Amino acid sequence: MKSKQISQIRNIGIIAHIDAGKTTVTERILYYTGRSHKIGEVHDGEAVMDWMPDEQERGITITSAVTTCNWKNSEIQIIDTPGHVDFTIEVERSLRVLDGAVGVFCAVGGVEPQSETVWHQADKYLVPKMVFINKMDRIGADFFRTVDMIIQRLNANPLILQLPVGHEDSFRGVIDLLEMKQIIWDSDDPNTEIHTTDIDDEYADQAQEYRDKLIERVSEFDDEIMEAYLEETAIPDEQLKAAIRKATLQLKLVPVLCGSALKNKGIQLLLDAIVKFLPSPADVPPIQGHHPETGELVECTARKNAPLVALIFKVSMTEGRKLSFVRIYSGQMKAGAEVYNPSRKKTEKVSRILRMHANKRERVDEASAGSIVGIVGLKDSSTGETLCASDSPVLLEKMEFHKPVISISVEPKTHNDQEKLDQVLEKLLAEDPTLQVKQDEDTGQTILSGMGELHLEIITSRMQREFNTNVNIGKPQVVYRETLAKKGSASAIFDKEVAGQRHFAEVELKIQPLPRGSGNHFLSEIDPDIIPETFLAAIEKGVKDAMEYGELMGYPVVDIEAVLTGGSYKDSQGTELAYTVSASMACREALKKGESFLLEPIMDVEVFVPESFMGEVIGDLNARGGKIESISSKADSQIIAAIVPLSKMFGYSTALRSSSQGRGNFTMKFSHFDKS
Repeated sequence: MKSKQISQIRNIGIIAHIDAGKTTVTERILYYTGRSHKIGEVHDGEAVMDWMPDEQERGITITSAVTTCNWKNSEIQIIDTPGHVDFTIEVERSLRVLDGAVGVFCAVGGVEPQSETVWHQADKYLVPKMVFINKMDRIGADFFRTVDMIIQRLNANPLILQLPVGHEDSFRGVIDLLEMKQIIWDSDDPNTEIHTTDIDDEYADQAQEYRDKLIERVSEFDDEIMEAYLEETAIPDEQLKAAIRKATLQLKLVPVLCGSALKNKGIQLLLDAIVKFLPSPADVPPIQGHHPETGELVECTARKNAPLVALIFKVSMTEGRKLSFVRIYSGQMKAGAEVYNPSRKKTEKVSRILRMHANKRERVDEASAGSIVGIVGLKDSSTGETLCASDSPVLLEKMEFHKPVISISVEPKTHNDQEKLDQVLEKLLAEDPTLQVKQDEDTGQTILSGMGELHLEIITSRMQREFNTNVNIGKPQVVYRETLAKKGSASAIFDKEVAGQRHFAEVELKIQPLPRGSGNHFLSEIDPDIIPETFLAAIEKGVKDAMEYGELMGYPVVDIEAVLTGGSYKDSQGTELAYTVSASMACREALKKGESFLLEPIMDVEVFVPESFMGEVIGDLNARGGKIESISSKADSQIIAAIVPLSKMFGYSTALRSSSQGRGNFTMKFSHFDKS
């Protein structure tokens, strides 16, 4: 397969709140680009991108799926991401490697909570975005209200490129404000004729008004267009499009389109806009890394003939094999060649390179800068690690992962399951960095921690479906944190002979509480003559190790400052081992004196419910120890924003369905830790 020029590649993500229509939009893109010959519907469990059995049964996206398609001489590599907050890591690691994103918003629901989360994740990675306002055919659809919400809730600068023709069940097309033409679809059939006509008289004034607004908005970011606008001279279409593209790439404007993916309206125009306005790998600033030995800054230019630099952004264990998803930023990767992992200081062999289409794959001999591919053959490398040429080592910034907030115990049902469980958990951990496993030393139980009830439900379902491992599930447990109420200080001496060598260290520490959310800090107040500076890192390590397990219930200790106040050193006997152990002992002793107490995860909860059920829902939230932050209205629903302890939110979806006759729904995300 002939590879495209870098300028013809578009790496984009489809991002949005759950049920906004991301996967439906992606399915239409695949159909219209000829990548698939039948439209798969989410509600039928036949969507190409939702290939996992759990996704098909639940009608939601759980894992981000990669595919490649072609449109008008451009290659579009798409990642369809989940909308549920429990799988936010899938969005995070996808946005890390994408050049552009399409935010899909429901014309009825507007900008919903998880839309905000994924939008701000894209902001964090400086990803240029455009918006597709979907479901224009639904009752209650309101294009302009959704645009207003984009301004208010996302702090974005939307640029309306299309206006809807009709709304709700009369929606039949759009007005293109760049070409000043009306585009109408004859029917909902995916192969229906598209007619481009002059704008109907009833929409002419509105179209001219929004065309003027469009030019005025673009002129704020382009001097030539500003000049033409003030002089009221005609602006060539190509000049206007170039200015919009430039402002979009600079994150100054967000082009807005509309349509109805389910009714097959607006997708071809969305594809045109992706090619016109979103960046190629050559349009975004070169990714920066560091030389692993010297720390020197290295810029990785998107060129085929440059040294190889790639990032593993996801690992999948399929059919017993490890498949690593890689974004190539620079250079070229060939099947059978060796690559260097500077994080592990190891060389690995790339056995096969695969171009992905959801869970299907196609072997290719090589992949170049700008490509997103799957590779087989890596044994040790994992998510977030860099692959590069051994003679030009580069270390890209590692990815950040959220900490889990909820735990369950898993116990194998049979002896057979016992033997498989450790291997299965190892594979699942390799795939999902937000999953954690530990053994409870007191009970001997295996504790599985994740981002939410649904997250852990999917994991245990996969254990059975994919790995044929049956487990008994213990009641979900909240992952607490511990902190201190007051200062504590202690000293400890380590003086032992280990492996024929004397190890000596004395460490004196004081620890004190910090404001909530400050994290843990370590500092030294002693003279280097007392303890040489070379041992400070070992002392800090000992303190960190001690804070992994609090004195109260063994949860991690947070928001603490540990200060090295004294100690002693013996020449030839002072070792890193001794100072690490001594610091750990002193820290544990000081923690005992500091009166530990628990902090529990507090969640941001938004409940969407018809007004007639509001009283009952608010009463239930109050009974759960929740604090109502605000109440606002949107369309025919009331939005109740509250903060509630996670421990009180188990089973809330069932309670809400019961109290709202099935008409309420809610979203929940971690906010902060606070005193329980």
